[in-house]
Amino acid sequence: MNPNPEPDEPTASPPLIHVQDLRKVFQRPAEPEGRFKAVRRLFTRRKVEKVAVHDVSFDIAAGELVGYLGANGAGKSTTIKMLTGILVPTSGVVEVAGRVPWRDRRANAAHIGAVFGQRSQLWYDLPLRDSFELIRDLYGIAEADYRQRLGMFTDLLDMTDFLDTPVRFLSLGQRMRGDLVAALLHSPEVVFLDEPTVGLDVVAKRRIREFVAGINERLGTTVILTTHDMDDVAALCRRIIMIDRGTVLFDGSLDDLRNRYVRERTLTVTPAAGVDPALIRADGATATVKDGKAVLTHDPERIGTPDLIAAVTARWRITDLSVNEASLDDVVARIYDEAASR
Repeated sequence: MNPNPEPDEPTASPPLIHVQDLRKVFQRPAEPEGRFKAVRRLFTRRKVEKVAVHDVSFDIAAGELVGYLGANGAGKSTTIKMLTGILVPTSGVVEVAGRVPWRDRRANAAHIGAVFGQRSQLWYDLPLRDSFELIRDLYGIAEADYRQRLGMFTDLLDMTDFLDTPVRFLSLGQRMRGDLVAALLHSPEVVFLDEPTVGLDVVAKRRIREFVAGINERLGTTVILTTHDMDDVAALCRRIIMIDRGTVLFDGSLDDLRNRYVRERTLTVTPAAGVDPALIRADGATATVKDGKAVLTHDPERIGTPDLIAAVTARWRITDLSVNEASLDDVVARIYDEAASR
């Protein structure tokens, strides 16, 4: 017997969400051609298949905040509907906290929350507080837990002034805050946010972003965000899963995304009086002139940005400089363009 047994290696926690080879195919009757199409449509048996999700696989750990991105028609909403149990997959595995969403719909619904930017789960003619009380009764939330959570969310989202206002009189930003609270009152393990800031002004967007980041950090709620607003992604998401035509294109961090698809940075130099911007050059950088300034485009792996700045300032007198890299919008657009060309 070994007197000094080696300690057991720690086992990794299973993912909260497990998706493997997920596939969803929709069928519809084929559109007949020629004369009397309306009549022939009634009797056609031929089907046309549309593959919405094709062999998608990913794992999401508890407490992650993940951006699930894609162009319109890429398969985002179809994936989310399978994760929430609304749709049944054609094939593949999908599990949320150990449950199969479409098979265990009631249990799954009790442990998830969802916010859809264009659809509200609030009662239109009731005051906001009454909607929350109905949700409390629907989920069987204990009164003490309900009051504690509602008080916390009300403070975080600054909702005191309109809790007793009927939903139909709320602004879009106020209604979205109400929908967020409605999705989180029962303390779900995971919440799906579909375009939660669509149509909101700058102040409302910032408040909702801060709230989402806060519940992820303070409560450990797993968040899956689908959005076309790259500012939401940059502010919130530590990981991105990008999908196109039903297939995963990318799964990783924001930095990995930029490093993989866009390597160039630009150094914009404002020369001092009497210095011709067309003369400002540096090895390893491509120089152009724009609006009286020298623009040096470079790959950081060929010449580091600090080295480029040092080379420029050592040779020319300048009054200002700035470093820019491709925006997230530009990176995502480039990825979609490359996927479309393939």
